[in-house]
Order: sequence, then C-alpha cells, then structure tokens
Amino acid sequence: MEGNKDEAIKCLSIAQKYRDAGNLPSARKFAQKSINLFSTSEAVKLLESIVAAEASAGAGPSTANGNTQASSSSTETHPSASGAKHRSTSSANGTAGGMGGEKREFTAEQVKVVKRVKACKVTEYYEILSIKKDCEEAEIKKAYRKLALALHPDKNGAPGADEAFKMVSKAFQVLSDPQKRAAYDQSGSDPESRFGGMSSRGPGFSTTPFGGGFDGEMSPEDLFNMFFGGGGMAMNGGFGGSPFGGPVFTASFGQGGFRTTRMRTNAGGAQQQAEGAQGRSLLMQLLPLLLLIGFTFLSAIPDLFSTSVPDPRYSFSPSSRFNVERQTGGMGIKYHVNGPEFNGHPHIAADIAGGNQRRGSALSQFEGQVERVYTNSLYGDCQRGVERRQRRRDAEVGVFGIGTDWEKVKAIETEKIESCEELKRLGVIKS
Repeated sequence: MEGNKDEAIKCLSIAQKYRDAGNLPSARKFAQKSINLFSTSEAVKLLESIVAAEASAGAGPSTANGNTQASSSSTETHPSASGAKHRSTSSANGTAGGMGGEKREFTAEQVKVVKRVKACKVTEYYEILSIKKDCEEAEIKKAYRKLALALHPDKNGAPGADEAFKMVSKAFQVLSDPQKRAAYDQSGSDPESRFGGMSSRGPGFSTTPFGGGFDGEMSPEDLFNMFFGGGGMAMNGGFGGSPFGGPVFTASFGQGGFRTTRMRTNAGGAQQQAEGAQGRSLLMQLLPLLLLIGFTFLSAIPDLFSTSVPDPRYSFSPSSRFNVERQTGGMGIKYHVNGPEFNGHPHIAADIAGGNQRRGSALSQFEGQVERVYTNSLYGDCQRGVERRQRRRDAEVGVFGIGTDWEKVKAIETEKIESCEELKRLGVIKS
C-alpha cells in the first residue's frame, strides 16, 4: 500500500547493504519484507539476485561439515508445507533449471498454481488472486499471502514461478490500494501505467493543440499556461515552448500568491517575423474565455437594471391566507388571492381601479397565466384518467376477447372523466 512505501524503501536499502556485505540470508529477509510492504521492480530484481547467489553458494564444492556436494548427482530432502520435496537431476522428477543453471525443487501442486496464475492476463488482478471483484481488503491480503508463499522463489522452483510471483505482487499492489483499485475497476487497466485507463475515458479525453491530453481536471497553473504558454503547458516549473520562439508565460500558485514569469528566447530574425502571428495566436487562444465572460455579463444585465414587480400569489382553493375569490375575465375560472397583497400590486391595482382588462394589461396577463396553469393541470388529470380507463377496458377484454362481458366493457368506455368534462366545458378540447 502507498502508506508502506517509505518503510519498503528502507528495507530495500538494508537488504542491499546485507547483500554487499555477503550476508545473503539477512539480505533475502529484508528484500522480501520490502516486497510485502510495497512491491517495486527494484526489490523483486534484488530478491532474484540474492536467491541466485544463495543457490550458487549452496552448489559449491564444500559444506559446513567439510563434505563434498555435487548438485548434479546428489539427492537432498527439505521440509515444506505440502510434504517432502526431493532434489534430483531430472526435470521429470520435479526439478527445473533456475537462474545461474542451478536445480530448483517443485511439486505438482506448485506447477498447478503457476499455470493457473500465468493463464491470466497480466491486468486481470482479481483472477490472478482468485478473488471476487466485491471482496473485502482482508480477503485480498489473505489471498496474496497464500499465493506469495506458494510462488516464492525460495519455495517454488517450477518453470515460470518467478513471473507468476511478480504477477501476484503486482495484483496485490494495485488492489490493496483503495485509490488504485477504484481506478482499475473503472478502466480495467494498470492504473500506474502512463496510458492506463485511457481507452475508457471516451469523449472526456481530448488532444489539444498545446501538445497534451487531459480529462477534465486542470490545476490553476495548467489553465493559465494553456492560454498564455504559447503552445505548451508548463509542468513542474518548466516553460512551455512557443512554436515561434517568442515570449513564454508560466504561472505558479504558492504561499507568495499568484506569480507569472515571462521568458523570451533568442530566435533571431524568425522571432521578429513571427511577432504578428504570435499576437493573433494569443488572441485566438483568449477568444473563448473573453466570449464566456461577455455572455455572463450580458445575461446579468436584466437582473441588474430590472424594475419589474413579481405577480401576486394565488390558489385555486380558499384558505385563511388566500381569502378573496376572483374569476378570470376569459374562461371564468375561479381563483383566490390575498386581498392586501393583490390590491397593493402597483400595476394590477391600477388596472382594477381604471377598469382596464383589455388584452395586454397587467391584470389580463396575470389572469391569462392563471388560466394556463389551471387548464394544464386539468389536461394532465384528463390524460391520466383516459389511460386508467383504457387499462381497465383492456383487462376486461382479456386475450382475444374470449368470455368477455361486452356490456361491462361498454360501460367502462362511456364513463366520464371529470377533468376531461371540465376541459370540454371551457372549450379547451372538443366534445
């Protein structure tokens, strides 16, 4: 996991020191610990070199008790989790040539594990660890420990065990980190790869004329440099290069606030000839931003200078608040308003006082809105009522009309829907 990375680097450094001092067992111990904390290619390579060195030392001409050994002709037994493993010279008896040409022991069960892992694609992390996609973190750790023990180079000499061990370590490294696991679940590819997840981004990923792709998230520096960088987004303090060798702008946002840097490169006569084109290019880069600011300002003008007064509130049902009943001048629809609020409205009060209900007046427009709301509500109720009646009719008819009570069907078809009848009375829909 990412939080163990620093400790893994320390263990790797200790393992390298032990390896250089010739203490191979301690070096192997700390290299393995580094991989368990946070797997890196350096740690895996170091562990392989230590295992190879140990194997070479074990195949030498003498042992601790002074007896001569010949790895190509002797037989040696070692305990393991699956029983006794035998070292011999024949690959048919369970040995394989390892790094440096030494013989490495393995069992049929270990060969089976190696084949299962290597049958998976390198990015099929869940299949590699043989776990479900919705499994918990504890299951991931348990599966990794089991496979790491079975595939460790010290314990498994089967062909391809080293590659399988690397695949298991990589799968654990990704799935044990919540952020990497989420990215992998979304893209299905290695989240640590430079191009990982690119194929799943779809339309969100675009290539810009500034020479890079981005997926919707940009820092303030990137945004500034995209517009002012003269053809490239400067990253980590660098300068985006202008295709004309002209001025280059970069921006930084830190404790000192917002800072910009302007840098001019020496391009001789080519720079002077390109200054006019550079100015036009910069204007074209800024044009979308300027248009956006302009539209935003223009859309706010009506709100800044508007002197309109909102229409009074109303209800189609009487209440203590809406205690004054009125009737629209067009369709004669009854509605209720709050007396003081309605009579205090400057435009409507003036129309009422002058008896002005002609088309276009404030009162006429207000009551037209009341009628539209009322009829739209009725139309929705009418449509739903017709659909309910049709469903009842279809249920009564059944399949092919066998055994149907047609009198009952006719009664359903002639049922009146109150909201539809009201719309007919108002003349909104035809009878």
